[in-house]
Amino acid sequence: MSGVSPYVRPGLESLPGYAPGRAVSPPHGRAYKLSSNENPFPPVPGVARAAAATLGSANRYPDLAAADLTAAIAATLELPPARVVVGTGSVGVLGQLLQATCGPGDEVVSAWRSFEAYPIATRVTGARPVHVPLTPDGRHDLPAMAAAVTGRTRLVLVCSPNNPTGPTVHRRELLDLLDAVGGRCPVVLDEAYAEFVRDPDAADGRDLVARRDDVVVLRTFSKAHGLAALRVGYGLATGDLAAAMRAVAVPFGVSAVAQAAALAALAARDEIAAQVAAVVAERGRVVDHLAAAGWRVPDAQGNFVWLGVGDATDDLVAAFEMRGIAVRGFPAEGVRVSIGEPVANDLVLEVLSDGRWESVRDG
Repeated sequence: MSGVSPYVRPGLESLPGYAPGRAVSPPHGRAYKLSSNENPFPPVPGVARAAAATLGSANRYPDLAAADLTAAIAATLELPPARVVVGTGSVGVLGQLLQATCGPGDEVVSAWRSFEAYPIATRVTGARPVHVPLTPDGRHDLPAMAAAVTGRTRLVLVCSPNNPTGPTVHRRELLDLLDAVGGRCPVVLDEAYAEFVRDPDAADGRDLVARRDDVVVLRTFSKAHGLAALRVGYGLATGDLAAAMRAVAVPFGVSAVAQAAALAALAARDEIAAQVAAVVAERGRVVDHLAAAGWRVPDAQGNFVWLGVGDATDDLVAAFEMRGIAVRGFPAEGVRVSIGEPVANDLVLEVLSDGRWESVRDG
């Protein structure tokens, strides 16, 4: 921000902007957007019908409490409804959690690189993000994160699978983190990509939050359920903390369309599971081809793969764009490529098979 008004709160001029995945206009042919970790499948028919059916009453406010959706999520997870907080995507629920727990002078510990909304949402509250570097294989360094917890720490954020690198946090190591933190603050397990996980050792947020009051879980309908445009997700937390999160929510933030679509998605779990299985199969195919070509890819457990190409990032992004593929580049660090439809994934593999990348394949 430049030329900041004297009416604006100090500090916002240094707030980093969120960079959404962008589309590209190729010189010829079709374009593929693999930059936002979106589901390549449209909503299943029953979900689309349920959403459309609500439009006739768009002149009315939605249910403030999202009571039916809250009850359905609780029943699906076998948790009390009081422990479920519905919000505008998992990042919206995270914002509620930060507002309920953090203020100026507080700290929030997270891995880095991880989900880029974390430091933005943290700084909005006046708290300070504390970043702990990932391990060389793209995993959370949980002992180092535990060591970063101080008397000012209000939350520890753990993204599993980690966006943008892909690996999950394992159950045993997360329990060790919880023991090390010792209840001084909640540990937040962000499971936006949980449905795509096939790692048998991955931590299960629902299991942990059912047994502990020092765990908060974030989940979303944006990814596996294909409802990214509708902005609906949920958090799982102890009753008192969940009530505080609801207290700071924007009234009527989750639209009636979003609530209806999410309810229908819960009922269509078999159809959605089939779509997820197709994405997971494509992810496996892409990773296998990359490994055969000499690429070292961190364990991919979301709907994306990470290419740690360092200073070659801008060149690789440009090479993809020339083939009509939008990816997410993190300057001087690497490129995240979402798993799309097979024809898009084939183009990704063609770009990455070019010998010009040989020197950066082991990133």
